[in-house]
Amino acid sequence: MTQQVKFVDDRMAALLEADEDLQRMVAGDWMRYRTSPALQKLTREANATCALINRIYYDDPDEAVRLFHDLVPGAGAGVDFRPPVRIDYGGRVVIGARTFINADFMVIGGGEVSIGADCLIGPRCGIYTPNHAEDVTRRLDGWELPRPVTIGNNVWVGGSVTITPGVSIGDNSIIGAGSVVTRDVPAGVVAVGNPCRVIRPIAGG
Repeated sequence: MTQQVKFVDDRMAALLEADEDLQRMVAGDWMRYRTSPALQKLTREANATCALINRIYYDDPDEAVRLFHDLVPGAGAGVDFRPPVRIDYGGRVVIGARTFINADFMVIGGGEVSIGADCLIGPRCGIYTPNHAEDVTRRLDGWELPRPVTIGNNVWVGGSVTITPGVSIGDNSIIGAGSVVTRDVPAGVVAVGNPCRVIRPIAGG
């Protein structure tokens, strides 16, 4: 578990020993959300914090920012966001300094999510980290596999982009609006479409 330390906050650490599915999630192994009191507690609390952030942001922006950094302790200095946000497990998310996150940002599931510094995340972007089991019986039993998502530094993600489990996007790349990113995108390119594909290198990159 050493390599996942930065993706486990104090709330998770306090529940780890007593919950096998939480242990499995942190280890990146198959787990069952439906049978885990700890996972359900963590997501309820996180979503309640998100609801509070979204409600008070324009009346008390300083408190909203404080709550966001409490929810996402891995958020760097100068991270800026616009509500609404929804993040299932703030301790599983790391956001680099000076990144801007526009409205309707969503991170679903317990896979590790790393967003680099100086990124631009457009409105209505979703990052999905769980893969549910293909086998019918295992899917009915609730098995899912959390997969990491990595976004490099200075990446511009256009509006309404969907990023699927296990994907990596390289530094300085641009993901066109409405894209569905289902495979890795290298550094320094423009990629668009569903499924998202590289169309050209960035000029001067």
